[in-house]
Amino acid sequence: MTIVVTGSMAYDYIMSFPGRFVDHILPDRLEILSVSFLVDSMRRERCGCGGNIAYNLALLGQRPLLMATVGQDAPEYIAGLREHGVDTSAVKHLTDEFTASFFVSTDQDNNQIASFYTGAMAKAGKLSFRDLDSTDIDVAIISPNDPGAMVKYARECRELNIPYLYDPSQQIPRLSPADLKDGITGARVLIVNDYEFEMIKNRAELTDEDIEALVEIIVITKGEKGSLIRVGDESYTIASCQPGRRLADPTGVGDAYRAGFITGMCHKMPWQTVGQMGSLAATYVLEEHGTQRHHYTIDGFTKRYREYFSEDLEFEALR
Repeated sequence: MTIVVTGSMAYDYIMSFPGRFVDHILPDRLEILSVSFLVDSMRRERCGCGGNIAYNLALLGQRPLLMATVGQDAPEYIAGLREHGVDTSAVKHLTDEFTASFFVSTDQDNNQIASFYTGAMAKAGKLSFRDLDSTDIDVAIISPNDPGAMVKYARECRELNIPYLYDPSQQIPRLSPADLKDGITGARVLIVNDYEFEMIKNRAELTDEDIEALVEIIVITKGEKGSLIRVGDESYTIASCQPGRRLADPTGVGDAYRAGFITGMCHKMPWQTVGQMGSLAATYVLEEHGTQRHHYTIDGFTKRYREYFSEDLEFEALR
């Protein structure tokens, strides 16, 4: 089974300021604002929607093909994904760029000052599904990335008859109404959270009925309230899974849900099971700081699934 994952690969630089930003900003001098904060901790995390989804698919026994762009600072990121079972042969290494990076400082009041550098991600449009063996692709996911690349990938998937999941998420504001509608049209699955679903309707001037006419399957995640899967006239309500050890960080939870959903869908499991697999996969991320620090085995996942949902999960095909 070949699952192609497109999306961003990035680094998060997460810093902690031991004071309050507001104590160092003069409200009456904002027109000449110039501040510097000495942070007392910093960690770098591998992240990015494409990297996260591929990592989680590999934990679930898949060998996804990741198609993304990285910069000169990413050899260890690529090596780490490869070590966990991700096929990185379609990752383009741009030696004259840096990998996309998110820099954020958080103070004691949880206020944040952040910057995002697109870096190599801005060149994702140089990649193409036409450079892959499209006859061997079972499904692809188009997750947040350079907006132009996302438009290109959706068009290529339709032209090459590649079933795809469309996940515009964070890039909804950057995609034109026409591009949003184009990405949804012909997709097998549209997957977003409840707020993003309303954003799509508002930005593209579409109703629920309009979207249902454009795409076969709609998945709407709702955080701790679970998720909803609509397949034609059928709807499936999926419960969330509460963290078993601790609640650490919700960043990357949606990417893990997508990996669980894709795995179940590709193995033709019942839709209720497919959603529950996504829900459980997401919980592992909630329990760790960082989007690619969690680990589990197929046996461990299966056991935990049974504990949450009181039913066996036929996972033999994934071993």
